Amino acid sequence: MSFSLDVTSMTEPVVPAGVRDDDWPGLADRFREAHREVAAIAATGVYGYRELELQVTERARVLAFAQSVRGRYDDVVVLGIGGSSLGAIALRTALLPPAWNARSAAERGGRPRLHVLDNVDPRTIAGVLGMIALPRTIFVVISKSGGTIETLAQYLVVRERVEHAGLPAAQHFAFVTDPARGALRVIAKRDGIPVFDVPPNVGGRFSVLSPVGTLPAALCGMDIEALCAGAAAMRDATIGDALMSNAAGLFATLQWRAHAQAGQGMHVLMPYSDALRDLAPWFVQLWAESLGKVDADGRHVGPTPIASVGPTDQHSQVQLFMEGPADKTVTFLRLEPGGDNVTIPPMEPGEKALAFLGGHSLGELLDVECRATAGALARAGRPSMTMTVTAADAWHLGGLMMWLMQATVFAGALYRVNPLDQPGVELGKRLANGELGHPDIAGTEPSGSASSTAPASRVLRVG
Repeated sequence: MSFSLDVTSMTEPVVPAGVRDDDWPGLADRFREAHREVAAIAATGVYGYRELELQVTERARVLAFAQSVRGRYDDVVVLGIGGSSLGAIALRTALLPPAWNARSAAERGGRPRLHVLDNVDPRTIAGVLGMIALPRTIFVVISKSGGTIETLAQYLVVRERVEHAGLPAAQHFAFVTDPARGALRVIAKRDGIPVFDVPPNVGGRFSVLSPVGTLPAALCGMDIEALCAGAAAMRDATIGDALMSNAAGLFATLQWRAHAQAGQGMHVLMPYSDALRDLAPWFVQLWAESLGKVDADGRHVGPTPIASVGPTDQHSQVQLFMEGPADKTVTFLRLEPGGDNVTIPPMEPGEKALAFLGGHSLGELLDVECRATAGALARAGRPSMTMTVTAADAWHLGGLMMWLMQATVFAGALYRVNPLDQPGVELGKRLANGELGHPDIAGTEPSGSASSTAPASRVLRVG
């Protein structure tokens, strides 16, 4: 496979408090124990993100639908949030040419633009709706439960506009939701809206390889078969219990060890490629929502993931990584040089600050900066590792996403938490629904602001 993981800078003597030679046997045993737990849970069928072969039929439906509407739409607008949006954004950034939405129809080869509305900010919603032509737009509404209030609010706003324009809903909406339950399933059946299934055993943050990610991708002409093939290859390569031959297990174990034994609980993912930059926010949700839990002993545990982009954040965050608290690990995500490149011209020979750059390339500069930042962190005694991928294509992106999802599940066993639930998020959802008057919840829960135990409000107004 065209991936590698360099963990040299997670070890002693390269960095203090790194893994020592005599630590490896114990870490291998700890991972083997976690692997046994994951394997036992996997046998119950809860890790649906791995079951790519069982989703072949639904993937074929996605491809057939995308083919049937090819050329009909100029814009695809995703209505979703969190796990229903971050994957589509990462796919768009990696697999479509830069500035895709700013390109003309001819430059896009007739393929549609892809907008992802992952907030309910009225300024953004109104702005996107004001720039698209409704008759040439399809809205992909994504909510596994069919009850996500942000997504349903977006849908109601858009549905009114579509109906006001006299357009048939069945031609301008597609739903992605639970196979049997929820409001979206009911509406789809009533109105003849195309609807695609999120497998019941696939949670939102693990759903990018389901129609949650593949439907928007296919509508824009991305190769979802290659995406899932790369994911399947990585799944098979990260299935064993030997630590040093399982890249996902090694990533998870070293991050857990850095946190548990060296107090390094902030985990930075720093892609050095614009194509891969939106993998970092996707990873942040995956790592945070899966691992920030109360463990089997009632302790509050979990790392804090941080999204960073090199070399942009060399000029903002790296100062903190170098000389701030020694509580972080940094994982560099590196794309091997190749493909598109731009040579730096040998101009300004009299200016030494510029002249030495001539003859090098921008790809070389990007790669040098990645390696130099890793080296500087090591000299400062700060731990890092480097994930390298050969290409930013669909096959490799699927592999990267599976790598990180597998690592998350292994990390759940290491932290002794369930990586698939999110009880802390559910309470906030319930309180918000109650305040808005949901008939099943209103009046049953005090909101945070209305609680009888809340202190008197103290608000400083300026101006």
